[in-house]
Amino acid sequence: MNPGIVARQLLGEKIIEVACHSGHADTQLLRVQSASHGEVIIKLHRDRQRHEQEVRAYREWVPSLGDRAPRLVAVSDNPPGIVITAVPGGRLSDWRLTPEQERDAYRQAGQLLTQLHNVAAPREDPTWVGWLADRGRYWLDRAEHLLSAGERAAAEKQLAALERLPATTLVPCHLDFMPYNLVRGDDGIVRAIDFEHARYDLATRDLVRLATRIWPGRPDLAEAFLSEHGSLTLLDLAVIEHCTVIDRLSALAKAGGR
Repeated sequence: MNPGIVARQLLGEKIIEVACHSGHADTQLLRVQSASHGEVIIKLHRDRQRHEQEVRAYREWVPSLGDRAPRLVAVSDNPPGIVITAVPGGRLSDWRLTPEQERDAYRQAGQLLTQLHNVAAPREDPTWVGWLADRGRYWLDRAEHLLSAGERAAAEKQLAALERLPATTLVPCHLDFMPYNLVRGDDGIVRAIDFEHARYDLATRDLVRLATRIWPGRPDLAEAFLSEHGSLTLLDLAVIEHCTVIDRLSALAKAGGR
């Protein structure tokens, strides 16, 4: 269904379409101007799981972030989708900033992620690292045709090590906490968007992509982020090392068509 039609049905008023946004895979995004809520985003999810995760996050966790994230306006069950307020600014990945502005943005990001991790009580689950390792094996099987025997053996070793880690505490996580999901306003304030992957998980899982894709070439950004988030422990470093293989295998399998 056209997201504009969904928006009119949910809001019950005339809207003016402002812009279309490219979503991931089959996700559809439309930005519109409404009389009652100002500019809002209509997002039609590509599957029911993503829909349920994002709705739950917006209802239970995101309100605690205040104006540092969008606000849920309406929910569509068929087709699965949401209407959220549009936050001001552009994606952090699209800004051309000075090094000091970048460091300030990452300091804010570290504070914001820490706030998210504390919006609900933590849970203990000693089986979670085993579940993560099994997810890694799922992607390993699908990427096997793209790997050498040595690469497969190295991946299996990392997943086995992950399974043995004494990491049991789960907190609310974003799980795609990257510059393209952070919006910086003209006032310099950084806000988080896109909570369709949000769920309870190991807190350090939210750092895997930053630590492997952004920070190696910009240690100053890592230092800025961690000045608000807190220093990494040896266990944190191990989680990042062993979970990196899951991130790489899933990306490889998807790119390879499996």
